[in-house]
Amino acid sequence: MTETAAVPADDLMEKVVRLCRTRGFIFPSAEIYGGFRSTYDYGPLGVNMLRNVKNAWWRAMVQQRVDVVGLDAAILGPPAVWEASGHLATFTDPLVDCKNCHERWRADKIEGVCPNCGSRDLTEARAFNLMFKTHAGPVEDEGHVAYLRPETAQGMFTNFANVLGTTRKKPPFGIAQVGKSFRNEITPQNFVFRTREFEQMEMEYFVPPDEAPKWFDYWLAERMQWYLDLGMPAEKLRLRHHEPSELSHYSRGTADVEFEFPWGWDELEGIANRGDYDLSAHAAASGVAQDYFDPQTNERYTPYVIEPAAGATRTMMAFLLAAYTEDEVGGEARTVLRLHWRLAPYQVAVLPLSKKDTLEPVARQVLASLQPHFMCDYDVTQSIGRRYRRQDEVGTPWCVTVDFDSLEDDAVTVRDRDTTEQVRVPIADLVSELRRRTGEG
Repeated sequence: MTETAAVPADDLMEKVVRLCRTRGFIFPSAEIYGGFRSTYDYGPLGVNMLRNVKNAWWRAMVQQRVDVVGLDAAILGPPAVWEASGHLATFTDPLVDCKNCHERWRADKIEGVCPNCGSRDLTEARAFNLMFKTHAGPVEDEGHVAYLRPETAQGMFTNFANVLGTTRKKPPFGIAQVGKSFRNEITPQNFVFRTREFEQMEMEYFVPPDEAPKWFDYWLAERMQWYLDLGMPAEKLRLRHHEPSELSHYSRGTADVEFEFPWGWDELEGIANRGDYDLSAHAAASGVAQDYFDPQTNERYTPYVIEPAAGATRTMMAFLLAAYTEDEVGGEARTVLRLHWRLAPYQVAVLPLSKKDTLEPVARQVLASLQPHFMCDYDVTQSIGRRYRRQDEVGTPWCVTVDFDSLEDDAVTVRDRDTTEQVRVPIADLVSELRRRTGEG
């Protein structure tokens, strides 16, 4: 196999977007009606991969820990929550209008020049609140106003006392959540990087106030390692601490895990020390105490919060960009997604060498033996070489070929995506062999 040169950044974005469309990862939403700006539907492969990203996060943040529990809070919320959190007053971006072409832009992203027509004749910036406002119930008046959540965090803060009482946890402990959030972005851009509807993976880690700096550093390291463990190249990642002028109204310190996207370094995940801002604000607004009594010290305190917050859809996009490569196999160019097996839409593809009925029963038996352990594809169309290329292009780590020899030796050929090496494996040993290759056998 001969490696080719790295894909240029300008071409990389176009190629990944095209692959997502043609191979069933991501489609423009409502495409038959001309689409709806900044909304996307995740197709058969995309929904698998997005679920895998979220499962990998949940596995690391909840399943493999004893100090973090899960939550699934409501998307709709009353104004009181967002008033207490500060979102009604401060969750804004600076909005400007171009007086020449009348397009609207986020002022801090365009450097005084309209990206559409090049004009510098812009209006003064004004605050634009990013929350989606709606009405709950049959009457559309101020008494029935509700908001779609712009983040998943507040549901974890408002449930702090519930979780504390029902789980008997004590600080330091965390509440994790994966779910949809909605932000009325002024300028959605860069495919699924910045959209108005997206999924977040957030965790609020409640700690004694004097331990907050220690835990902030701990989660910076933990979150960076998560990406590396899932195959993200170290040179594509960096940790950037916010300047004081950048900090959110609640933050006592924030750092971003940044990824080198085709347009440059940009945020992949933020880790913030939120202090006691949120619990104190909700306690004051609701009149319900949001503190913790430590029976060992006989002290009552409001915990500080360390928050790692990542976008699931943005993270999936970064893994796709990092995994996309082009090389040659036997003098033939191929596209391959070198995805970690946990993230790949399919871990295994079962490929009968022929459509002939004699192979079908064996191939189906092999598929049935694998499906309890792996997400599998089954493909009988075109030549075996073309099928290998298709599976390489969508990131399937292993292909299992059932051929006519399988009828005699009860074995199949296992092909590795990255090396293209093929080995013969007894069908009885197939599951254990593939589990060994994952590192978990």
